[in-house]
Amino acid sequence: MTTLSVFLDVPLATAVDFPLDVYREDPSPQKVCLGHAGCHTDNADEIWIPPVVQKILLQIPQDPTLDHEYIRELGIVEFTKTAMELVIGKNNQAFLDNRAGGVHTIGGTGAVWIGAEFLHRWYRPNHSTPAIIYIAEPQLGTLGCIFQVAGFADIRSYHYWDPIKLLVDTDLFVAELQNAPEGSIIFLHAPEEIGLKPSEWRRVASMMKRKHLFPFFDVSAQGLASGDLDRDAWAVRLFVNKGFELLCAQSFSKNFGLYDERVGNLIVVTTDNPTLIRIHSQIAQLIAVTWFGPTSLGARVITMVLTSPAHFYEWKQSLQTLVKRIMLIREKLKEKLRILGTPGSWEHLTRQSGVHSFIGLNSSQVEFLEKQKHIYLLANGQINICSINSKNLDYIAQSIHEAILATTCQIPSQLCMMADQEPEKSFIDLSNSS
Repeated sequence: MTTLSVFLDVPLATAVDFPLDVYREDPSPQKVCLGHAGCHTDNADEIWIPPVVQKILLQIPQDPTLDHEYIRELGIVEFTKTAMELVIGKNNQAFLDNRAGGVHTIGGTGAVWIGAEFLHRWYRPNHSTPAIIYIAEPQLGTLGCIFQVAGFADIRSYHYWDPIKLLVDTDLFVAELQNAPEGSIIFLHAPEEIGLKPSEWRRVASMMKRKHLFPFFDVSAQGLASGDLDRDAWAVRLFVNKGFELLCAQSFSKNFGLYDERVGNLIVVTTDNPTLIRIHSQIAQLIAVTWFGPTSLGARVITMVLTSPAHFYEWKQSLQTLVKRIMLIREKLKEKLRILGTPGSWEHLTRQSGVHSFIGLNSSQVEFLEKQKHIYLLANGQINICSINSKNLDYIAQSIHEAILATTCQIPSQLCMMADQEPEKSFIDLSNSS
């Protein structure tokens, strides 16, 4: 008789980016999770949900017209259309030419997965050899695993963030694009948060056009970088307007607070309508054997928000309020570190925008925070700003201060004394920042 004992040699999977299981099992009452993907209110345990979304979530179950039937593979047409318009704009030429279409997916991760599966099966820039995929170094762990499982054998990293100067290095980014083999896929995660200026995005687009590189965008938090939905989508629109064929994965978890509904959209932009129809047919087949069809509730909520002027206005106001809170937290963390006399410059905290931030810590400092202070973040020093609130701000700032002193120690006795000193009290109040 066959038993599960045949699987006893299967190794345990290890975390690819963030030690979430270690955090959850940590009994310390002071533990802080700075690597969580979600947006929170000032209460760290409370997920931020726009008020208009909360209202609609209560209304939809009362709708007598819903039949709760399975949804077709490509999803709710009205949802994919309005979601796509949010990124590439209602009057985009790709719409007018009927060469842009959307695919309703299970979350933004599902959009990336289906896009990766499709590209592995059908994208052949050299007509014979499989394509190479480039992923930014900070996201190489999780996203690299998706492309690896989809079948990509050649997965490479590129860099746009200088961890020494603590700023975006456009010259390095463009140089790495120039060195990429023609036809390579460039995965551009969270373009709204990368920090490139319009002129720098034009340089990137020009180089990618010259090298025939294929853009795969991943818009994970539109509206939460600048507070302006159009501005946050500017890079994607630039590429569409320049005639690129591309894929773009959309996530609605952060900007709608719909984490558990798992709703996403995969935008496909081609050169003509027949190509779009063929691609849609292949993606529909992939979905049919992967999850059969998408879920409906989150997509219905998003569609109601995006198609009602009143709801849309209320949602945009909520996004702008959250963006202000995010910037306020950045300012206050920087100020706390200044007051503590923490070595180094912390201007990069407020030069960046959006939910995520490179905080400027090295691997040994990240390890110190985890082992000594029970603070968990990505190994590359990237954190989720929304995880910081009035209850943990002081502790986080003091812990960062101690981590830097402990790992850059030149005169151990003196620095140990400094690390043990009571931090100077700050009169900054976060109570009204939510």
